[in-house]
Amino acid sequence: MKRSRFGRRSGPSHDAEQLAWLANGLAESGSRQEDRYWESRLAEVVDGLLDANDEEIFNEAFDHLHPASSRAYDELADFVESRAETAFRGRGDHDVLMIAAPVLAWSRFRIPSGNIPPAVLANLRVHLLAHVLADDVRLAVADHLFSPDQLPVGYCATAGFAAELGAAALDDQDMQIDADGMPETNQFLSDTRYLLAAIAVPRGAPMFRWQEHGGTREQSLEQWRSQGGACLAPLLPGCALEVVLPETYFAASRQADRDSRPYSVRASVAFLGTALESPASGLRAVVAPFHDRQLEEFRIGFTQKPNNDVVHGVVWPLLGAEDDEAETIAQIEATLRDCGVLEIQVLDHAFPLEYCDDCGAPYYPSPEGEVVHAELPDEPSEHMPRHLH
Repeated sequence: MKRSRFGRRSGPSHDAEQLAWLANGLAESGSRQEDRYWESRLAEVVDGLLDANDEEIFNEAFDHLHPASSRAYDELADFVESRAETAFRGRGDHDVLMIAAPVLAWSRFRIPSGNIPPAVLANLRVHLLAHVLADDVRLAVADHLFSPDQLPVGYCATAGFAAELGAAALDDQDMQIDADGMPETNQFLSDTRYLLAAIAVPRGAPMFRWQEHGGTREQSLEQWRSQGGACLAPLLPGCALEVVLPETYFAASRQADRDSRPYSVRASVAFLGTALESPASGLRAVVAPFHDRQLEEFRIGFTQKPNNDVVHGVVWPLLGAEDDEAETIAQIEATLRDCGVLEIQVLDHAFPLEYCDDCGAPYYPSPEGEVVHAELPDEPSEHMPRHLH
C-alpha cells in the first residue's frame, strides 16, 4: 500500500495543521513518557476524524508533512493506520484488530476472487487459530476472497469495515459479505488476493502465536504455508500460489506489496517459458527507471534473444521511502538471475511515467533505449492476461 508522495497546492486546514503539529511532537519526542502524551492527543484527534469519515483532513496533513519532515510523516501514517485497523478503539474491555492473509497468485487465466464456501471458510478458521493466532482468541473471517480493487479505500472506509468485522469477532462468528456492487476486478497475470478477518482478545492479552512463549513468526508462516495454502488452493484453480504471513491489515498488505515484486518477475519468466516455449536463458531483460516528479518505479521489458521486440513486461514499484537506485537495481538483477535470466541490460536514461492511451498498459523499455508496447508474437486467447501486474 503505497502512501501519497506529493502535496497539494493549497494550504492545510486547521485540523490538518493540528495533526501535523502532533505528529511532529511525536517524531521529536525524547522519551517514552513524552511519547504517551503525544499518542494520547493524536488518538483523540485521529479517532474523531475516523468516526466523522473525514478522509480529506488526513490527506492534507500528509501532503503538508511530506516535504517538511519525513519522520513526522511516517509517525502519523503509522499512527493513523494503527487506529484505522483497530475496532472499538479505547472502548470496551477487548482489543479488537483487523488482520489480512494475502495470497500471491499468477495464472494464464483469470485469477478468481469472490465467495468462500462454508466448508473452506471453516478450515481456514481452524488453521488460523491453530498456527497464527494466540490461544483464546475470538475470530471472525469474512467469507470473501478480496481482490485489491475490492479492499476498503482510505483510512475511514478501512475503519468502518474493521468495526463491522470486529463486531462479528466479539461474537466469535464469521461474517457474510454482500458482493453486490463490489468493484470489478482488473485482470493481471500476477496479482494478490486477500483473506480478511478480525480478532478479539481481553485487553492486553496476546493476539498472535509468536507473542506466546515458544512461538515464532517463522514457525507460523511455515505452518500457514502448508495448511492454509492447501485450503486456499481450491479457491484459485489453475493458479500458482504463495501465501504471506497473516498480520495486522496494513502490515500484511505492505509485506504483500514487497513480496509481489519478485513474485511478479518469477511469474513473468515462468509465463513466457510456457507461452513462447523458451527457457529463461533464452530471454533478455531490459531494466529502466521511470519518473513522474521523482523516481516512481522500475519497469522490466522482456525480449527473446536475439530479437529486440518486447514481448512482455513487469513493473517494480518503489514503496515507502525507497530511494536507493543502485540497491533496487541490484535486487531486480538478483531476482532475474535466480529465475535463470542471464542477459540483463540496465538503462541509465530516466523515462517518463507513460501508459498506452488505448488500453492503459505501461510502456516498457526496449534494448534500443525506447519505451514500447509489449506484445506477444502471437495474439493470446481472450482468457489470457496481456500484461503483468
